[in-house]
Amino acid sequence: MTPSAKSPKVPSLLTSQSAVAQKFRERFKSDPTIIVSSPGRINLIGEHTDYNNGFVLPAAIDKTISLAVSQRDDDQLHFLAADFNDIHAGTYTDFRKSTKLWPDYINGVLQQLQERGFPLTGLNIAIGGDIPSGAGLSSSAALECSVVFAVNELLGYGLSKMDMVRIAQAAENHFVGVKCGIMDQFASMFGKKNHAILLDCRNLKYEYVPFDLHQYAILLLDTQVKHSLASGEYNIRREQCEMGVRALRKIYPQVESLRDANRAMIEYTLRDMVPDVVYNRCKYVVEENLRLQVGCEALRRNDLVGFGKKMYASHTGLSKLYEVSCPELDYLVELAREEHAIIGARMMGGGFGGCTINLIRKPYINEVVQRLGDAFANRFGQKPLSHICNLSDGTHVVSAG
Repeated sequence: MTPSAKSPKVPSLLTSQSAVAQKFRERFKSDPTIIVSSPGRINLIGEHTDYNNGFVLPAAIDKTISLAVSQRDDDQLHFLAADFNDIHAGTYTDFRKSTKLWPDYINGVLQQLQERGFPLTGLNIAIGGDIPSGAGLSSSAALECSVVFAVNELLGYGLSKMDMVRIAQAAENHFVGVKCGIMDQFASMFGKKNHAILLDCRNLKYEYVPFDLHQYAILLLDTQVKHSLASGEYNIRREQCEMGVRALRKIYPQVESLRDANRAMIEYTLRDMVPDVVYNRCKYVVEENLRLQVGCEALRRNDLVGFGKKMYASHTGLSKLYEVSCPELDYLVELAREEHAIIGARMMGGGFGGCTINLIRKPYINEVVQRLGDAFANRFGQKPLSHICNLSDGTHVVSAG
């Protein structure tokens, strides 16, 4: 269970890794050869820009998956989910999907390695962690990255980080069946402590941007709701953006995606060519890319207040123009605007539920969480879950035999 912002007794990462190693020993009667830690991620700003070839600003966080692994002398694959004492057994000669889902993230990565010509051996694997489930922090990407990183180290494949990111993404796309972009796996693998990653989704060039919180903290407030229209509406948004691009290309053939559009094109050309809803979607994406770049300039100047203003503006765009928010998310951001201790807030992720991300002054965390929680519960019947995050390094080996 992940402690909330009000619970100061957070288990250390070492404790989590040690616990997974101990569970490994109990189950497999031997020591693991390698223990790997792989983080979840947040996205500070830049939502729904990835599939429009735009920019995103993710960061790895100190909520992690720990994975312990060793080789076997047969073709068997034995997995242990230490947190809920669940086991799965299979073989690398016949990968099959599981009704339990969590083994699919592991098998998907191993199958991708095999398809790329890397020889596998039997493996014992134990996993555990403290990434809150269902909060949009990409525990699946963290698990995939931990698997490919650990097996690469164990079997000496010599893969680069980018190779491993692509394999992890392919596992989720093709074996698990989720058509995710590359941001989650990229952030988990490439994370850097006290930095965000400015990632160009068109060419995957990236830059580390300093994010020194000083007297501030990152507070996630999880609405614990996920509205059922999310997946269908996601596909509709993609089509609306593509419709806008097709219209712009009639006048500006150089526009291959909304990444290539500017405000003038949207305001003075597109507005008269498409329905209002398509105009709104495209306007949001173009403005969000600009907001992100201006926000990064603020971070380089160590201007967190300026960055926080861009977060608020991002939420307004997501809610009013892109229309992927929901009453619960809007209310949390509305409450945040009234708190002097919160300098920036917005919904995070695909929308229609999930978390808000807030920049908050550390001394006020407990009282603000209490106040916002009470107000939210009065309207919606339950308090949001709260989590404090720090920015951390990406996937790495923490112990090797």
